[in-house]
Amino acid sequence: MTAIFKGKAVLVTGGSRGLGAAIAEAFADRGADVAISYAASADKARAIVEKLKAKGARAIAVQSDQSDLSSATPLIDRVMAEFGRLDILVNNAGIAIQGKRVDDPTLDGEDYNRQWQVNVLGSIANTRAAAPKLTDGGRIIFIGSGLGSYVPFPCVADYAGTKWALVGYAKGIARDLGPRNITVNVVQPGIMPTDMAAEVAGELPNLDAILDLHPIRRIATLEEVAATVCFVAGPDAGYINGETINVAGGLGI
Repeated sequence: MTAIFKGKAVLVTGGSRGLGAAIAEAFADRGADVAISYAASADKARAIVEKLKAKGARAIAVQSDQSDLSSATPLIDRVMAEFGRLDILVNNAGIAIQGKRVDDPTLDGEDYNRQWQVNVLGSIANTRAAAPKLTDGGRIIFIGSGLGSYVPFPCVADYAGTKWALVGYAKGIARDLGPRNITVNVVQPGIMPTDMAAEVAGELPNLDAILDLHPIRRIATLEEVAATVCFVAGPDAGYINGETINVAGGLGI
């Protein structure tokens, strides 16, 4: 695999498991130095770092709870101290709380509010902390969701709302950072084989019925989503800016 990111430093938030870990590995395979953040899974984060180092990458894991907005600046400072630069920020960390209609009297408002705090305000805090230090010509990529463009079933209003919010924010900062040739885009996966997806799958309508909505009737692989992120971060995507790229098998067309 071509080392297109040799000499580049990447931060993948929420990189200790699931899609974040797959993205971190994909960047390491392509020559990048990789930092990952994690909220609580220290053992998993250490294991990912060892895998990245085995690929020849410089790699670190930084504990950073995205629900605490004050954690953003120390996270970016640690990456800068370790690598001396930051070229690519992948805002991947997030949580999914679903399964209740907005008029359900048992809806736990605190849990749903925390979802906005982590998915939106946490990502914004990381971006604000990173933007002044990001290399000119760099990349910011938000990991959204197919639900950020199309909502085919109930009980996901807040989760979908957090992902729609990221799209609007990304377009705004694409304007702000365009003069520095920094591109800002959103990659929107559909259903993926992750722990988080498995946790909420039982709260969704019939999975077979959802798959029937997909022209390509399967879920996305972590590898193809990670490869899409790497493409958007790479040298051939320098004029793709302020866009949403769906990796969802045609769901919503």
